[in-house]
Amino acid sequence: MDFNFTEEQEMVRDSLARMVREQYDFDTRRSVVESESGWRPEIWAQLAELGLLGMPFSEADGGFGGSAVDSLIVMEEFGKGLVVEPFVPTVVCAGGFFKHAGSDAQKAEHLAGIIDGSRVFAFAYAEPRGRYDLADLETTARRDGDGYLLSGHKAVVIGAPWASHLVVTARTSGERRDREGISVFIVPKDADGVTTRDYPTVDGRRASEVYFENVAVPAEALIGEEGAALPLIGRVVDEAIAAQCAEACGAMKVAHEMTVEYSRQRKQFGMPIGSFQVLQHRMVDMFMEYEQSVSMTYLATLRLDDEPKERKRAVASAKVRVGQAAHHVGQEAIQIHGGMGMTDELAIGHYFKRLTIFDSEFGNVDHHMKRHVALSAAG
Repeated sequence: MDFNFTEEQEMVRDSLARMVREQYDFDTRRSVVESESGWRPEIWAQLAELGLLGMPFSEADGGFGGSAVDSLIVMEEFGKGLVVEPFVPTVVCAGGFFKHAGSDAQKAEHLAGIIDGSRVFAFAYAEPRGRYDLADLETTARRDGDGYLLSGHKAVVIGAPWASHLVVTARTSGERRDREGISVFIVPKDADGVTTRDYPTVDGRRASEVYFENVAVPAEALIGEEGAALPLIGRVVDEAIAAQCAEACGAMKVAHEMTVEYSRQRKQFGMPIGSFQVLQHRMVDMFMEYEQSVSMTYLATLRLDDEPKERKRAVASAKVRVGQAAHHVGQEAIQIHGGMGMTDELAIGHYFKRLTIFDSEFGNVDHHMKRHVALSAAG
Protein backbone atom coordinates (compact mmCIF):
# COMPACT_ATOMS: atom_id res chain seq x y z
CA MET A 1 0.00 0.00 0.00
CA ASP A 2 1.44 3.37 -1.09
CA PHE A 3 1.79 5.87 1.76
CA ASN A 4 3.62 8.45 -0.39
CA PHE A 5 2.04 11.83 -1.12
CA THR A 6 1.93 13.40 -4.57
CA GLU A 7 3.98 16.47 -5.39
CA GLU A 8 0.82 18.59 -5.30
CA GLN A 9 -0.13 17.25 -1.88
CA GLU A 10 3.34 18.03 -0.54
CA MET A 11 2.98 21.57 -1.86
CA VAL A 12 -0.37 21.92 -0.10
CA ARG A 13 1.18 20.61 3.12
CA ASP A 14 4.07 23.06 2.90
CA SER A 15 1.86 26.08 2.23
CA LEU A 16 -0.59 25.12 4.98
CA ALA A 17 2.23 24.49 7.45
CA ARG A 18 3.59 27.94 6.68
CA MET A 19 0.19 29.55 7.17
CA VAL A 20 -0.34 27.79 10.51
CA ARG A 21 3.18 28.69 11.64
CA GLU A 22 2.81 32.37 10.71
CA GLN A 23 -0.84 33.00 11.64
CA TYR A 24 -1.53 30.43 14.36
CA ASP A 25 1.30 30.83 16.84
CA PHE A 26 0.43 29.94 20.42
CA ASP A 27 -0.14 33.49 21.71
CA THR A 28 -2.37 34.36 18.75
CA ARG A 29 -4.41 31.19 19.17
CA ARG A 30 -4.78 31.81 22.89
CA SER A 31 -6.13 35.31 22.30
CA VAL A 32 -8.54 33.99 19.66
CA VAL A 33 -10.04 31.21 21.83
CA GLU A 34 -10.43 33.68 24.70
CA SER A 35 -12.22 36.21 22.47
CA GLU A 36 -15.98 36.59 22.33
CA SER A 37 -16.31 34.85 18.95
CA GLY A 38 -13.72 32.12 19.62
CA TRP A 39 -12.58 31.87 16.00
CA ARG A 40 -11.43 33.99 13.07
CA PRO A 41 -13.79 34.18 10.06
CA GLU A 42 -10.95 35.76 8.09
CA ILE A 43 -8.94 32.53 8.46
CA TRP A 44 -11.94 30.58 7.18
CA ALA A 45 -12.14 32.90 4.18
CA GLN A 46 -8.43 32.39 3.60
CA LEU A 47 -8.86 28.60 3.66
CA ALA A 48 -11.58 28.96 1.03
CA GLU A 49 -9.38 31.24 -1.07
CA LEU A 50 -6.56 28.69 -0.94
CA GLY A 51 -8.99 26.01 -2.15
CA LEU A 52 -8.67 23.90 1.00
CA LEU A 53 -12.42 23.82 1.68
CA GLY A 54 -13.06 22.40 -1.78
CA MET A 55 -10.07 20.11 -2.02
CA PRO A 56 -11.75 16.81 -0.97
CA PHE A 57 -14.61 17.14 -3.50
CA SER A 58 -14.80 16.04 -7.11
CA GLU A 59 -14.53 18.50 -9.97
CA ALA A 60 -18.08 17.57 -10.97
CA ASP A 61 -19.24 18.86 -7.56
CA GLY A 62 -17.25 22.08 -7.94
CA GLY A 63 -14.25 20.92 -5.95
CA PHE A 64 -10.66 20.20 -6.86
CA GLY A 65 -10.82 16.44 -7.35
CA GLY A 66 -9.17 15.44 -4.08
CA SER A 67 -9.95 12.74 -1.56
CA ALA A 68 -9.88 11.86 2.11
CA VAL A 69 -6.07 11.87 1.89
CA ASP A 70 -6.23 15.60 1.22
CA SER A 71 -8.38 16.07 4.33
CA LEU A 72 -5.79 14.04 6.25
CA ILE A 73 -3.05 16.46 5.17
CA VAL A 74 -5.10 19.46 6.23
CA MET A 75 -6.06 17.98 9.59
CA GLU A 76 -2.52 16.88 10.42
CA GLU A 77 -1.29 20.45 9.99
CA PHE A 78 -4.31 21.80 11.88
CA GLY A 79 -3.44 19.47 14.75
CA LYS A 80 0.06 20.89 14.93
CA GLY A 81 -1.36 24.39 15.44
CA LEU A 82 -4.46 23.40 17.43
CA VAL A 83 -6.55 25.16 14.80
CA VAL A 84 -10.15 25.65 16.01
CA GLU A 85 -11.87 26.50 12.72
CA PRO A 86 -14.66 23.94 11.99
CA PHE A 87 -13.13 21.97 9.10
CA VAL A 88 -14.42 18.57 10.29
CA PRO A 89 -18.04 19.62 11.00
CA THR A 90 -18.33 21.63 7.78
CA VAL A 91 -16.11 20.03 5.14
CA VAL A 92 -15.82 16.41 6.32
CA CYS A 93 -19.23 15.86 7.91
CA ALA A 94 -21.67 18.16 6.08
CA GLY A 95 -19.63 17.96 2.90
CA GLY A 96 -19.58 14.18 3.21
CA PHE A 97 -23.38 14.00 3.40
CA PHE A 98 -23.77 16.14 0.30
CA LYS A 99 -20.99 14.30 -1.55
CA HIS A 100 -22.42 10.83 -0.89
CA ALA A 101 -26.18 11.45 -0.91
CA GLY A 102 -26.95 15.07 -1.75
CA SER A 103 -29.28 15.95 -4.59
CA ASP A 104 -28.07 18.13 -7.44
CA ALA A 105 -29.97 21.06 -5.95
CA GLN A 106 -28.44 20.51 -2.49
CA LYS A 107 -24.97 20.30 -3.96
CA ALA A 108 -25.50 23.43 -6.02
CA GLU A 109 -26.66 25.38 -2.99
CA HIS A 110 -24.94 23.97 0.06
CA LEU A 111 -21.82 22.22 -1.22
CA ALA A 112 -20.98 25.25 -3.31
CA GLY A 113 -21.41 27.37 -0.17
CA ILE A 114 -19.03 25.14 1.77
CA ILE A 115 -16.41 25.35 -0.97
CA ASP A 116 -16.53 29.14 -1.24
CA GLY A 117 -16.62 29.56 2.55
CA SER A 118 -20.01 31.27 2.70
CA ARG A 119 -21.71 28.40 4.57
CA VAL A 120 -20.54 26.95 7.84
CA PHE A 121 -22.16 23.75 9.09
CA ALA A 122 -22.29 21.87 12.37
CA PHE A 123 -23.20 18.19 12.69
CA ALA A 124 -25.94 17.71 15.29
CA TYR A 125 -26.02 13.97 15.94
CA ALA A 126 -25.21 13.30 19.62
CA GLU A 127 -27.93 13.22 22.27
CA PRO A 128 -27.74 13.36 26.07
CA ARG A 129 -28.74 9.70 26.51
CA GLY A 130 -27.35 8.33 23.25
CA ARG A 131 -23.77 7.67 24.35
CA TYR A 132 -21.96 6.65 21.13
CA ASP A 133 -24.82 4.77 19.47
CA LEU A 134 -25.66 6.61 16.23
CA ALA A 135 -29.09 4.91 16.18
CA ASP A 136 -30.03 5.95 19.73
CA LEU A 137 -32.21 8.93 18.82
CA GLU A 138 -35.01 10.69 20.62
CA THR A 139 -35.08 13.64 18.22
CA THR A 140 -38.02 13.12 15.87
CA ALA A 141 -39.05 14.39 12.46
CA ARG A 142 -42.73 13.84 11.71
CA ARG A 143 -44.48 14.46 8.45
CA ASP A 144 -46.35 17.74 8.20
CA GLY A 145 -47.90 18.27 4.78
CA ASP A 146 -45.09 18.29 2.23
CA GLY A 147 -42.42 18.82 4.88
CA TYR A 148 -41.38 17.77 8.38
CA LEU A 149 -41.52 19.06 11.95
CA LEU A 150 -38.35 18.42 14.01
CA SER A 151 -38.34 18.24 17.79
CA GLY A 152 -35.59 17.18 20.19
CA HIS A 153 -32.29 18.04 21.83
CA LYS A 154 -28.76 17.62 20.42
CA ALA A 155 -25.79 17.77 22.79
CA VAL A 156 -22.25 19.13 22.42
CA VAL A 157 -22.65 20.22 18.81
CA ILE A 158 -19.09 21.26 17.96
CA GLY A 159 -18.86 24.49 15.94
CA ALA A 160 -22.57 25.27 16.24
CA PRO A 161 -21.99 28.82 17.60
CA TRP A 162 -20.30 29.67 14.28
CA ALA A 163 -22.63 27.72 11.99
CA SER A 164 -25.16 29.09 9.52
CA HIS A 165 -26.72 25.63 9.05
CA LEU A 166 -27.01 22.34 10.90
CA VAL A 167 -27.02 18.78 9.60
CA VAL A 168 -29.39 16.96 11.96
CA THR A 169 -30.10 13.27 12.47
CA ALA A 170 -33.67 12.47 13.50
CA ARG A 171 -36.03 9.54 13.77
CA THR A 172 -38.82 9.53 11.17
CA SER A 173 -40.21 6.14 12.25
CA GLY A 174 -39.62 3.29 14.67
CA GLU A 175 -38.59 3.18 18.31
CA ARG A 176 -35.52 4.52 20.06
CA ARG A 177 -32.40 2.52 19.06
CA ASP A 178 -34.06 0.94 16.01
CA ARG A 179 -31.58 0.69 13.13
CA GLU A 180 -34.24 1.66 10.62
CA GLY A 181 -36.30 4.83 10.51
CA ILE A 182 -33.40 7.32 10.76
CA SER A 183 -33.13 10.33 8.45
CA VAL A 184 -30.83 13.33 7.96
CA PHE A 185 -31.96 16.93 7.46
CA ILE A 186 -30.51 20.34 6.64
CA VAL A 187 -31.74 22.96 9.11
CA PRO A 188 -30.89 26.68 9.00
CA LYS A 189 -29.71 27.62 12.47
CA ASP A 190 -31.91 30.70 12.46
CA ALA A 191 -35.07 28.70 11.69
CA ASP A 192 -38.09 29.29 13.92
CA GLY A 193 -38.05 26.88 16.85
CA VAL A 194 -34.26 26.42 16.97
CA THR A 195 -32.62 27.61 20.19
CA THR A 196 -29.03 27.15 21.30
CA ARG A 197 -26.97 27.39 24.46
CA ASP A 198 -23.39 28.13 23.49
CA TYR A 199 -20.27 27.45 25.56
CA PRO A 200 -16.50 26.97 25.25
CA THR A 201 -15.10 23.45 25.40
CA VAL A 202 -12.15 22.37 27.53
CA ASP A 203 -9.85 22.23 24.50
CA GLY A 204 -10.56 25.76 23.27
CA ARG A 205 -13.30 25.18 20.73
CA ARG A 206 -16.98 26.20 20.91
CA ALA A 207 -20.06 24.00 21.10
CA SER A 208 -23.81 24.30 21.69
CA GLU A 209 -26.72 22.47 23.15
CA VAL A 210 -29.27 22.71 20.34
CA TYR A 211 -33.01 22.45 20.94
CA PHE A 212 -35.66 21.92 18.26
CA GLU A 213 -39.30 22.67 18.96
CA ASN A 214 -41.56 21.89 16.00
CA VAL A 215 -39.01 23.24 13.54
CA ALA A 216 -40.57 23.20 10.08
CA VAL A 217 -38.33 22.11 7.20
CA PRO A 218 -39.35 21.39 3.60
CA ALA A 219 -39.06 18.00 1.92
CA GLU A 220 -36.00 19.36 0.07
CA ALA A 221 -34.16 19.47 3.43
CA LEU A 222 -34.02 15.66 3.55
CA ILE A 223 -30.60 14.26 2.55
CA GLY A 224 -30.84 10.85 0.91
CA GLU A 225 -33.66 8.39 1.47
CA GLU A 226 -36.12 8.83 4.33
CA GLY A 227 -35.67 6.28 7.11
CA ALA A 228 -32.58 4.61 5.63
CA ALA A 229 -29.80 7.01 6.59
CA LEU A 230 -27.91 5.00 9.23
CA PRO A 231 -25.35 3.49 6.79
CA LEU A 232 -24.77 6.97 5.35
CA ILE A 233 -24.31 8.45 8.84
CA GLY A 234 -21.89 5.65 9.72
CA ARG A 235 -19.81 6.32 6.62
CA VAL A 236 -19.59 10.06 7.27
CA VAL A 237 -18.71 9.50 10.93
CA ASP A 238 -15.94 7.08 9.90
CA GLU A 239 -14.54 9.76 7.60
CA ALA A 240 -14.70 12.27 10.45
CA ILE A 241 -12.90 9.83 12.78
CA ALA A 242 -10.10 9.35 10.25
CA ALA A 243 -9.74 13.12 9.88
CA GLN A 244 -9.61 13.64 13.64
CA CYS A 245 -7.05 10.83 13.99
CA ALA A 246 -4.87 12.84 11.61
CA GLU A 247 -5.41 15.93 13.75
CA ALA A 248 -4.39 13.98 16.86
CA CYS A 249 -1.24 12.79 15.08
CA GLY A 250 -0.29 16.38 14.34
CA ALA A 251 -0.88 17.40 17.95
CA MET A 252 1.11 14.41 19.25
CA LYS A 253 4.06 15.28 17.02
CA VAL A 254 4.25 18.81 18.44
CA ALA A 255 3.68 17.63 22.03
CA HIS A 256 6.60 15.20 21.67
CA GLU A 257 8.86 17.83 20.12
CA MET A 258 8.00 20.33 22.87
CA THR A 259 8.77 17.74 25.53
CA VAL A 260 12.14 16.86 24.01
CA GLU A 261 13.07 20.55 23.74
CA TYR A 262 11.99 21.21 27.34
CA SER A 263 14.08 18.26 28.57
CA ARG A 264 17.15 19.85 26.98
CA GLN A 265 16.58 23.16 28.74
CA ARG A 266 15.32 22.09 32.17
CA LYS A 267 18.18 21.28 34.52
CA GLN A 268 18.25 19.19 37.67
CA PHE A 269 21.35 18.37 39.72
CA GLY A 270 23.23 20.63 37.31
CA MET A 271 22.32 18.53 34.25
CA PRO A 272 19.58 18.73 31.59
CA ILE A 273 16.84 16.28 32.55
CA GLY A 274 16.98 14.97 28.98
CA SER A 275 20.31 13.36 29.82
CA PHE A 276 18.62 11.02 32.31
CA GLN A 277 18.16 7.64 30.68
CA VAL A 278 14.77 6.93 32.20
CA LEU A 279 13.35 10.11 30.65
CA GLN A 280 15.00 9.33 27.32
CA HIS A 281 13.20 5.99 27.30
CA ARG A 282 9.88 7.64 28.07
CA MET A 283 10.31 10.15 25.24
CA VAL A 284 11.23 7.34 22.83
CA ASP A 285 8.02 5.59 23.88
CA MET A 286 6.12 8.79 23.10
CA PHE A 287 7.69 8.88 19.65
CA MET A 288 6.81 5.25 18.98
CA GLU A 289 3.20 5.86 20.01
CA TYR A 290 3.08 8.75 17.55
CA GLU A 291 4.62 6.73 14.69
CA GLN A 292 2.22 3.83 15.17
CA SER A 293 -0.69 6.28 15.19
CA VAL A 294 0.41 7.82 11.90
CA SER A 295 0.56 4.40 10.24
CA MET A 296 -2.87 3.36 11.53
CA THR A 297 -4.37 6.71 10.51
CA TYR A 298 -2.98 6.50 6.99
CA LEU A 299 -4.24 2.94 6.63
CA ALA A 300 -7.74 3.85 7.84
CA THR A 301 -7.85 6.85 5.49
CA LEU A 302 -6.87 4.74 2.49
CA ARG A 303 -9.60 2.22 3.34
CA LEU A 304 -12.47 4.68 3.60
CA ASP A 305 -13.67 3.71 0.13
CA ASP A 306 -13.43 -0.05 0.78
CA GLU A 307 -16.50 -2.19 1.39
CA PRO A 308 -18.25 -1.21 4.64
CA LYS A 309 -16.96 -3.99 6.91
CA GLU A 310 -13.30 -3.35 6.02
CA ARG A 311 -13.77 0.39 6.34
CA LYS A 312 -15.37 0.06 9.76
CA ARG A 313 -12.71 -2.34 11.01
CA ALA A 314 -9.84 -0.10 9.82
CA VAL A 315 -11.39 3.02 11.34
CA ALA A 316 -12.18 1.31 14.65
CA SER A 317 -8.59 0.02 14.85
CA ALA A 318 -7.21 3.49 14.16
CA LYS A 319 -9.45 5.14 16.76
CA VAL A 320 -8.34 2.63 19.40
CA ARG A 321 -4.64 2.97 18.61
CA VAL A 322 -4.67 6.74 18.24
CA GLY A 323 -6.87 7.18 21.31
CA GLN A 324 -4.49 5.12 23.44
CA ALA A 325 -1.48 6.96 22.00
CA ALA A 326 -3.02 10.40 22.52
CA HIS A 327 -3.64 9.55 26.16
CA HIS A 328 -0.08 8.27 26.61
CA VAL A 329 1.65 11.14 24.82
CA GLY A 330 -0.43 13.79 26.57
CA GLN A 331 0.11 12.28 30.02
CA GLU A 332 3.85 11.79 29.51
CA ALA A 333 4.28 15.32 28.19
CA ILE A 334 2.69 16.75 31.32
CA GLN A 335 4.64 14.41 33.62
CA ILE A 336 7.97 15.43 32.11
CA HIS A 337 7.09 19.13 32.13
CA GLY A 338 5.94 18.89 35.73
CA GLY A 339 3.16 20.94 37.32
CA MET A 340 3.84 23.97 35.16
CA GLY A 341 2.74 21.93 32.16
CA MET A 342 -0.88 22.39 33.21
CA THR A 343 -0.69 26.18 33.41
CA ASP A 344 -2.58 28.21 30.82
CA GLU A 345 0.58 30.10 29.90
CA LEU A 346 2.43 27.02 28.66
CA ALA A 347 1.44 25.62 25.26
CA ILE A 348 1.88 21.96 26.24
CA GLY A 349 -1.15 22.12 28.53
CA HIS A 350 -3.34 23.09 25.59
CA TYR A 351 -2.06 20.16 23.53
CA PHE A 352 -2.76 17.88 26.48
CA LYS A 353 -6.36 19.10 26.66
CA ARG A 354 -6.96 18.57 22.93
CA LEU A 355 -5.43 15.09 23.02
CA THR A 356 -7.53 14.20 26.06
CA ILE A 357 -10.82 15.37 24.52
CA PHE A 358 -10.04 13.51 21.28
CA ASP A 359 -10.89 10.19 22.96
CA SER A 360 -14.47 11.21 23.65
CA GLU A 361 -15.39 12.29 20.11
CA PHE A 362 -17.30 9.87 17.88
CA GLY A 363 -16.72 7.04 20.35
CA ASN A 364 -13.94 6.44 22.85
CA VAL A 365 -11.33 3.66 22.96
CA ASP A 366 -13.62 1.22 24.77
CA HIS A 367 -16.45 1.79 22.30
CA HIS A 368 -14.28 1.19 19.25
CA MET A 369 -12.53 -1.77 20.85
CA LYS A 370 -15.95 -3.43 21.24
CA ARG A 371 -16.85 -2.37 17.71
CA HIS A 372 -13.68 -3.96 16.30
CA VAL A 373 -14.24 -7.17 18.26
CA ALA A 374 -17.83 -7.40 17.00
CA LEU A 375 -16.77 -6.83 13.39
CA SER A 376 -14.00 -9.43 13.66
CA ALA A 377 -16.34 -11.97 15.26
CA ALA A 378 -18.80 -11.46 12.42
CA GLY A 379 -16.11 -12.66 10.00
